[in-house]
Amino acid sequence: MLLKEISLKGYRNYESAAVNFSENINVFLGENAQGKTNMMESIYVLAMARSHRTANDKELIGWEQDFAKVTGKVETGKTSYPLEIVLSKKGKKARLNHLEQKKLSAYIGHLNVILFAPEDLALVKGSPSVRRKFLDMEMGQMSAIYLYHLVEYQKILKQRNAYLKQNRKNIKIDKTYLSILNEQLAAEGAEVLAERFSFVKRLEKWAQPIHSDISQQKEELELEYASTVTLQSEKDKDLMMQDLLKQYEKNERRELERGTTLTGPHRDDVRFYVNGKNVQTYGSQGQQRTSALSVKLAEIELMKEMTGEYPVLLLDDVLSELDDDRQTHLLKSIQDKVQTFLTTTSLDGVKKELLNEPRIFTVNNGQIEMESE
Repeated sequence: MLLKEISLKGYRNYESAAVNFSENINVFLGENAQGKTNMMESIYVLAMARSHRTANDKELIGWEQDFAKVTGKVETGKTSYPLEIVLSKKGKKARLNHLEQKKLSAYIGHLNVILFAPEDLALVKGSPSVRRKFLDMEMGQMSAIYLYHLVEYQKILKQRNAYLKQNRKNIKIDKTYLSILNEQLAAEGAEVLAERFSFVKRLEKWAQPIHSDISQQKEELELEYASTVTLQSEKDKDLMMQDLLKQYEKNERRELERGTTLTGPHRDDVRFYVNGKNVQTYGSQGQQRTSALSVKLAEIELMKEMTGEYPVLLLDDVLSELDDDRQTHLLKSIQDKVQTFLTTTSLDGVKKELLNEPRIFTVNNGQIEMESE
Protein backbone atom coordinates (compact mmCIF):
# COMPACT_ATOMS: atom_id res chain seq x y z
CA MET A 1 0.00 0.00 0.00
CA LEU A 2 1.34 3.41 -1.01
CA LEU A 3 0.31 7.01 -0.50
CA LYS A 4 1.29 8.59 -3.82
CA GLU A 5 0.36 12.20 -3.10
CA ILE A 6 -1.44 14.48 -0.68
CA SER A 7 -2.89 17.97 -0.89
CA LEU A 8 -3.96 20.21 1.98
CA LYS A 9 -6.19 23.26 2.04
CA GLY A 10 -6.81 25.26 5.20
CA TYR A 11 -5.25 22.55 7.36
CA ARG A 12 -3.66 23.92 10.55
CA ASN A 13 -0.77 26.18 9.42
CA TYR A 14 -0.98 25.02 5.76
CA GLU A 15 -3.02 27.44 3.71
CA SER A 16 -2.35 25.27 0.68
CA ALA A 17 0.12 22.46 -0.08
CA ALA A 18 0.50 19.61 -2.58
CA VAL A 19 3.18 16.93 -2.34
CA ASN A 20 4.15 13.83 -4.33
CA PHE A 21 5.81 11.09 -2.32
CA SER A 22 8.53 8.49 -2.81
CA GLU A 23 7.63 4.82 -2.47
CA ASN A 24 10.48 4.38 0.01
CA ILE A 25 11.38 6.98 2.67
CA ASN A 26 10.05 10.53 2.84
CA VAL A 27 11.71 12.89 5.32
CA PHE A 28 10.13 16.12 6.59
CA LEU A 29 13.01 18.27 7.79
CA GLY A 30 12.70 21.53 9.71
CA GLU A 31 12.76 23.33 13.03
CA ASN A 32 10.07 22.78 15.65
CA ALA A 33 6.62 24.41 15.24
CA GLN A 34 7.00 24.81 11.46
CA GLY A 35 4.45 22.18 10.38
CA LYS A 36 6.30 18.85 10.18
CA THR A 37 4.01 17.10 12.63
CA ASN A 38 0.98 18.81 11.05
CA MET A 39 1.90 17.21 7.72
CA MET A 40 2.31 13.83 9.43
CA GLU A 41 -0.99 14.30 11.26
CA SER A 42 -2.77 15.07 7.98
CA ILE A 43 -1.75 11.64 6.63
CA TYR A 44 -3.13 10.03 9.79
CA VAL A 45 -6.37 12.03 9.45
CA LEU A 46 -6.70 10.95 5.81
CA ALA A 47 -6.42 7.32 6.93
CA MET A 48 -8.39 7.34 10.18
CA ALA A 49 -10.79 10.30 9.71
CA ARG A 50 -9.57 11.64 13.06
CA SER A 51 -6.44 13.11 14.60
CA HIS A 52 -4.16 11.30 17.01
CA ARG A 53 -3.38 14.63 18.71
CA THR A 54 -6.82 16.07 19.47
CA ALA A 55 -10.41 14.89 19.73
CA ASN A 56 -11.65 18.31 18.54
CA ASP A 57 -11.76 18.37 14.72
CA LYS A 58 -12.18 22.15 14.74
CA GLU A 59 -8.58 22.50 15.92
CA LEU A 60 -7.48 21.10 12.54
CA ILE A 61 -9.05 24.01 10.65
CA GLY A 62 -6.56 26.79 9.99
CA TRP A 63 -6.82 30.25 11.51
CA GLU A 64 -9.54 32.31 9.79
CA GLN A 65 -10.37 29.36 7.49
CA ASP A 66 -13.93 28.09 6.99
CA PHE A 67 -12.90 24.48 6.43
CA ALA A 68 -9.93 22.14 6.12
CA LYS A 69 -9.55 19.61 3.34
CA VAL A 70 -7.10 16.71 3.04
CA THR A 71 -7.01 14.80 -0.24
CA GLY A 72 -4.75 11.89 -1.14
CA LYS A 73 -4.22 9.23 -3.77
CA VAL A 74 -3.69 5.67 -2.57
CA GLU A 75 -2.22 2.83 -4.60
CA THR A 76 -2.89 -0.73 -3.54
CA GLY A 77 -2.15 -3.80 -5.64
CA LYS A 78 -3.13 -2.90 -9.18
CA THR A 79 -5.72 -0.28 -8.22
CA SER A 80 -5.59 3.34 -7.10
CA TYR A 81 -8.26 5.58 -5.64
CA PRO A 82 -8.64 9.04 -4.07
CA LEU A 83 -9.50 9.63 -0.43
CA GLU A 84 -10.77 12.92 0.95
CA ILE A 85 -11.60 14.33 4.37
CA VAL A 86 -13.36 17.69 4.70
CA LEU A 87 -13.66 19.28 8.14
CA SER A 88 -15.90 22.27 8.80
CA LYS A 89 -17.76 23.91 11.66
CA LYS A 90 -20.77 21.77 10.67
CA GLY A 91 -18.94 18.46 10.89
CA LYS A 92 -16.90 15.98 8.88
CA LYS A 93 -17.27 14.40 5.44
CA ALA A 94 -15.27 11.40 4.22
CA ARG A 95 -15.14 10.51 0.55
CA LEU A 96 -13.81 7.32 -1.00
CA ASN A 97 -13.41 7.36 -4.78
CA HIS A 98 -15.37 10.68 -4.80
CA LEU A 99 -18.35 9.04 -3.03
CA GLU A 100 -19.31 10.32 0.41
CA GLN A 101 -19.33 7.56 3.03
CA LYS A 102 -22.26 7.77 5.42
CA LYS A 103 -20.45 5.61 7.97
CA LEU A 104 -16.79 6.19 8.84
CA SER A 105 -16.45 2.44 9.39
CA ALA A 106 -16.91 2.03 5.61
CA TYR A 107 -14.11 4.54 4.98
CA ILE A 108 -11.47 3.40 7.48
CA GLY A 109 -9.17 0.66 6.23
CA HIS A 110 -8.57 2.05 2.74
CA LEU A 111 -5.29 3.63 3.83
CA ASN A 112 -3.68 1.59 6.60
CA VAL A 113 -1.15 3.50 8.69
CA ILE A 114 0.97 2.75 11.72
CA LEU A 115 2.06 5.81 13.69
CA PHE A 116 5.11 5.69 15.92
CA ALA A 117 5.64 8.86 17.97
CA PRO A 118 7.59 9.52 21.20
CA GLU A 119 4.40 9.07 23.24
CA ASP A 120 4.12 5.52 21.86
CA LEU A 121 7.16 4.63 23.92
CA ALA A 122 4.70 5.03 26.81
CA LEU A 123 2.57 2.22 25.37
CA VAL A 124 4.05 -0.14 27.94
CA LYS A 125 4.24 2.10 31.00
CA GLY A 126 1.21 4.28 30.28
CA SER A 127 -2.30 3.80 31.63
CA PRO A 128 -4.59 0.91 30.53
CA SER A 129 -6.64 3.40 28.47
CA VAL A 130 -3.55 4.01 26.27
CA ARG A 131 -3.32 0.30 25.49
CA ARG A 132 -7.06 -0.06 24.88
CA LYS A 133 -6.91 2.86 22.45
CA PHE A 134 -3.95 1.20 20.74
CA LEU A 135 -5.95 -2.02 20.27
CA ASP A 136 -9.05 -0.23 19.01
CA MET A 137 -7.25 2.03 16.53
CA GLU A 138 -5.04 -0.66 15.03
CA MET A 139 -7.62 -3.45 14.98
CA GLY A 140 -10.22 -1.09 13.54
CA GLN A 141 -8.06 -0.63 10.44
CA MET A 142 -7.45 -4.35 9.97
CA SER A 143 -10.92 -5.71 10.70
CA ALA A 144 -14.24 -4.18 9.66
CA ILE A 145 -15.95 -6.82 11.81
CA TYR A 146 -14.10 -5.68 14.92
CA LEU A 147 -14.87 -2.03 14.20
CA TYR A 148 -18.58 -2.84 13.79
CA HIS A 149 -18.81 -4.73 17.10
CA LEU A 150 -16.74 -2.08 18.93
CA VAL A 151 -19.03 0.73 17.75
CA GLU A 152 -22.11 -1.29 18.78
CA TYR A 153 -20.58 -2.09 22.18
CA GLN A 154 -19.74 1.55 22.85
CA LYS A 155 -23.25 2.63 21.81
CA ILE A 156 -24.99 0.13 24.13
CA LEU A 157 -22.51 0.88 26.95
CA LYS A 158 -23.42 4.56 26.72
CA GLN A 159 -27.13 3.68 26.90
CA ARG A 160 -26.60 1.37 29.87
CA ASN A 161 -24.51 3.90 31.79
CA ALA A 162 -27.11 6.60 31.17
CA TYR A 163 -29.81 4.26 32.48
CA LEU A 164 -27.77 3.32 35.57
CA LYS A 165 -27.32 7.01 36.34
CA GLN A 166 -31.10 7.42 36.58
CA ASN A 167 -30.98 5.43 39.81
CA ARG A 168 -28.79 8.14 41.35
CA LYS A 169 -31.51 10.66 40.51
CA ASN A 170 -34.07 8.49 42.37
CA ILE A 171 -35.80 7.53 39.12
CA LYS A 172 -37.25 4.00 39.37
CA ILE A 173 -35.24 1.42 37.40
CA ASP A 174 -37.07 -1.13 35.23
CA LYS A 175 -35.15 -4.36 35.88
CA THR A 176 -36.59 -5.98 32.72
CA TYR A 177 -35.22 -3.19 30.53
CA LEU A 178 -31.88 -3.38 32.35
CA SER A 179 -31.67 -7.12 31.65
CA ILE A 180 -32.27 -6.42 27.94
CA LEU A 181 -29.39 -3.94 27.96
CA ASN A 182 -27.27 -6.52 29.78
CA GLU A 183 -27.95 -9.14 27.10
CA GLN A 184 -27.14 -6.73 24.29
CA LEU A 185 -23.97 -5.43 25.95
CA ALA A 186 -22.72 -8.92 26.84
CA ALA A 187 -23.28 -10.17 23.28
CA GLU A 188 -21.27 -7.32 21.74
CA GLY A 189 -18.72 -7.48 24.56
CA ALA A 190 -18.05 -11.14 23.83
CA GLU A 191 -17.40 -10.32 20.16
CA VAL A 192 -14.94 -7.54 21.12
CA LEU A 193 -13.19 -9.80 23.64
CA ALA A 194 -12.78 -12.66 21.17
CA GLU A 195 -11.25 -10.36 18.54
CA ARG A 196 -8.89 -8.67 21.02
CA PHE A 197 -7.77 -11.98 22.53
CA SER A 198 -6.93 -13.35 19.06
CA PHE A 199 -5.16 -10.12 18.03
CA VAL A 200 -2.91 -10.02 21.11
CA LYS A 201 -1.90 -13.67 20.58
CA ARG A 202 -1.01 -12.99 16.94
CA LEU A 203 0.83 -9.80 17.87
CA GLU A 204 2.87 -11.74 20.44
CA LYS A 205 3.86 -14.28 17.78
CA TRP A 206 5.42 -11.53 15.64
CA ALA A 207 6.83 -9.47 18.55
CA GLN A 208 8.72 -12.28 20.29
CA PRO A 209 11.47 -12.86 17.67
CA ILE A 210 11.84 -9.09 17.12
CA HIS A 211 12.30 -8.48 20.84
CA SER A 212 14.74 -11.37 21.12
CA ASP A 213 16.77 -9.96 18.22
CA ILE A 214 16.92 -6.42 19.66
CA SER A 215 17.95 -7.74 23.09
CA GLN A 216 20.57 -10.01 21.49
CA GLN A 217 18.68 -13.15 22.59
CA LYS A 218 18.84 -12.14 26.27
CA GLU A 219 15.12 -11.46 26.73
CA GLU A 220 11.82 -13.15 25.96
CA LEU A 221 8.70 -11.03 25.57
CA GLU A 222 5.20 -12.25 26.42
CA LEU A 223 1.89 -10.42 25.98
CA GLU A 224 -1.26 -11.10 27.95
CA TYR A 225 -4.74 -9.75 27.36
CA ALA A 226 -5.89 -9.00 30.90
CA SER A 227 -9.66 -9.15 31.38
CA THR A 228 -12.17 -9.71 34.16
CA VAL A 229 -13.55 -12.42 31.87
CA THR A 230 -11.82 -15.79 31.84
CA LEU A 231 -10.28 -16.23 28.37
CA GLN A 232 -9.03 -19.56 27.05
CA SER A 233 -9.81 -19.27 23.35
CA GLU A 234 -11.32 -16.70 21.00
CA LYS A 235 -13.88 -19.39 20.08
CA ASP A 236 -15.50 -19.33 23.57
CA LYS A 237 -17.87 -16.44 22.81
CA ASP A 238 -20.86 -18.05 24.56
CA LEU A 239 -18.81 -18.58 27.72
CA MET A 240 -17.56 -14.98 27.56
CA MET A 241 -21.11 -13.70 27.20
CA GLN A 242 -22.33 -15.77 30.16
CA ASP A 243 -19.38 -14.60 32.26
CA LEU A 244 -20.19 -10.96 31.49
CA LEU A 245 -23.86 -11.48 32.38
CA LYS A 246 -22.87 -13.02 35.73
CA GLN A 247 -20.63 -10.03 36.45
CA TYR A 248 -23.43 -7.56 35.66
CA GLU A 249 -25.70 -9.48 38.04
CA LYS A 250 -23.04 -9.67 40.76
CA ASN A 251 -22.16 -5.96 40.48
CA GLU A 252 -25.69 -4.65 39.98
CA ARG A 253 -26.01 -2.91 43.34
CA ARG A 254 -22.59 -1.22 43.07
CA GLU A 255 -23.22 -0.20 39.45
CA LEU A 256 -26.56 1.35 40.36
CA GLU A 257 -24.88 3.24 43.20
CA ARG A 258 -22.07 4.51 40.98
CA GLY A 259 -24.08 4.95 37.79
CA THR A 260 -21.55 3.17 35.58
CA THR A 261 -20.64 -0.27 34.17
CA LEU A 262 -17.75 -1.67 36.17
CA THR A 263 -16.62 -4.63 34.06
CA GLY A 264 -16.15 -5.44 30.40
CA PRO A 265 -13.77 -4.70 27.50
CA HIS A 266 -13.80 -0.96 28.31
CA ARG A 267 -11.95 -1.79 31.56
CA ASP A 268 -9.45 -4.36 30.21
CA ASP A 269 -5.69 -4.09 29.69
CA VAL A 270 -2.67 -5.65 27.97
CA ARG A 271 0.25 -6.79 30.11
CA PHE A 272 3.87 -7.08 29.01
CA TYR A 273 6.29 -9.61 30.52
CA VAL A 274 10.04 -9.83 29.92
CA ASN A 275 11.67 -13.03 31.14
CA GLY A 276 8.55 -13.72 33.18
CA LYS A 277 8.51 -10.35 35.01
CA ASN A 278 5.92 -7.64 34.49
CA VAL A 279 7.93 -5.04 32.57
CA GLN A 280 5.34 -2.32 33.31
CA THR A 281 6.10 -2.59 37.02
CA TYR A 282 9.60 -4.02 37.25
CA GLY A 283 11.22 -3.35 33.87
CA SER A 284 13.90 -0.75 33.17
CA GLN A 285 13.19 2.13 30.81
CA GLY A 286 15.31 0.34 28.19
CA GLN A 287 13.22 -2.83 28.51
CA GLN A 288 10.00 -0.82 28.29
CA ARG A 289 11.20 0.95 25.13
CA THR A 290 12.37 -2.30 23.55
CA SER A 291 8.98 -3.87 24.30
CA ALA A 292 7.13 -0.91 22.75
CA LEU A 293 9.37 -0.92 19.67
CA SER A 294 8.99 -4.69 19.26
CA VAL A 295 5.20 -4.38 19.36
CA LYS A 296 5.12 -1.53 16.81
CA LEU A 297 7.39 -3.46 14.41
CA ALA A 298 5.33 -6.62 14.97
CA GLU A 299 2.23 -4.64 14.08
CA ILE A 300 3.66 -3.93 10.62
CA GLU A 301 4.02 -7.65 9.94
CA LEU A 302 0.66 -8.53 11.47
CA MET A 303 -1.09 -5.93 9.32
CA LYS A 304 0.54 -7.49 6.25
CA GLU A 305 -0.66 -10.91 7.42
CA MET A 306 -4.23 -9.74 8.01
CA THR A 307 -4.73 -7.40 5.02
CA GLY A 308 -2.29 -8.78 2.44
CA GLU A 309 -0.33 -5.52 2.19
CA TYR A 310 2.17 -3.59 4.25
CA PRO A 311 0.80 -0.39 5.84
CA VAL A 312 2.27 3.09 5.55
CA LEU A 313 4.59 3.87 8.48
CA LEU A 314 4.65 7.29 10.16
CA LEU A 315 7.69 8.02 12.35
CA ASP A 316 7.02 11.35 14.05
CA ASP A 317 10.23 12.59 15.69
CA VAL A 318 10.85 9.15 17.15
CA LEU A 319 14.42 8.44 16.00
CA SER A 320 15.84 11.04 18.37
CA GLU A 321 14.24 9.09 21.24
CA LEU A 322 15.97 5.81 20.32
CA ASP A 323 19.56 4.81 21.00
CA ASP A 324 21.80 3.62 18.14
CA ASP A 325 20.94 -0.07 18.46
CA ARG A 326 17.17 0.44 18.48
CA GLN A 327 17.36 3.04 15.71
CA THR A 328 19.39 0.63 13.56
CA HIS A 329 16.95 -2.20 14.16
CA LEU A 330 13.97 -0.01 13.30
CA LEU A 331 15.47 1.31 10.05
CA LYS A 332 16.73 -2.11 8.96
CA SER A 333 13.30 -3.63 9.61
CA ILE A 334 11.52 -1.22 7.26
CA GLN A 335 14.21 -0.81 4.60
CA ASP A 336 12.87 -1.41 1.06
CA LYS A 337 9.69 -2.90 2.52
CA VAL A 338 7.41 -0.22 3.97
CA GLN A 339 6.66 3.26 2.62
CA THR A 340 7.85 5.48 5.46
CA PHE A 341 7.30 9.10 6.49
CA LEU A 342 9.79 10.56 8.94
CA THR A 343 9.95 13.91 10.73
CA THR A 344 13.13 15.27 12.27
CA THR A 345 14.79 18.59 13.05
CA SER A 346 18.10 17.28 11.70
CA LEU A 347 19.51 14.22 9.97
CA ASP A 348 22.56 14.43 12.21
CA GLY A 349 22.59 11.34 14.36
CA VAL A 350 20.36 9.43 11.94
CA LYS A 351 22.09 6.48 10.31
CA LYS A 352 21.94 7.79 6.75
CA GLU A 353 23.26 4.56 5.25
CA LEU A 354 19.98 2.96 6.35
CA LEU A 355 17.89 5.59 4.56
CA ASN A 356 17.60 4.23 1.03
CA GLU A 357 17.44 7.20 -1.38
CA PRO A 358 15.15 9.31 0.82
CA ARG A 359 13.03 12.07 -0.64
CA ILE A 360 13.66 15.05 1.63
CA PHE A 361 11.19 17.90 2.13
CA THR A 362 12.05 21.06 4.03
CA VAL A 363 9.22 22.55 6.09
CA ASN A 364 9.21 26.22 7.04
CA ASN A 365 6.20 28.08 8.46
CA GLY A 366 3.58 26.01 6.64
CA GLN A 367 5.53 25.94 3.37
CA ILE A 368 6.93 22.65 2.08
CA GLU A 369 9.56 22.21 -0.63
CA MET A 370 11.37 19.15 -1.93
CA GLU A 371 15.14 19.29 -1.82
CA SER A 372 16.81 18.72 -5.18
CA GLU A 373 17.97 15.12 -5.55
